[in-house]
Amino acid sequence: MSDSPATSAAVPAPHAEESKFQIYVQIAMLLAVITGVEIAVIGLPFAKWLLVTTLVILSTVKFMYVIFFFMHLRWDKAFCTILFFIGLVIAGATMWALLELFGVHDSIPLSSVALETVRPFVQLG
Repeated sequence: MSDSPATSAAVPAPHAEESKFQIYVQIAMLLAVITGVEIAVIGLPFAKWLLVTTLVILSTVKFMYVIFFFMHLRWDKAFCTILFFIGLVIAGATMWALLELFGVHDSIPLSSVALETVRPFVQLG
C-alpha cells in the first residue's frame, strides 16, 4: 500500500537531485569563469567601446544564467517570465532616460561668453 504510484511519483529519485546539484555547481563554475574573464578584460589595451561591449555581453550572459536557473524562471510559466522581462524593460528605459537627462554634457561648466548671455536673466542678491 505504501508503494502506490501517487506517493512514489511525489518523491524525487536521489540521482535526479544529485544531477540537479551538479548542474548548479557547473553553472556556478561557469559564472566564476565569466567573472574572471570580465576582470581580465578590464586591463586589456583595447578601444573603450570594445571593452564596454564585451563587458555588457558577458554581464548579460551571466544575468540570463542567474535568472533562468537560480531564480527558476526556466521552470516557471511563460506569463511569469514575460512579466519579469516587462519590468526589466521598464527599468532599462528609466535608467536610459535618467542617463540622458543627467548626462555628462549637462555637467560641463558654462564658458564666460555663455555666462554673460545668461547673467541678465539671473537675479543676484
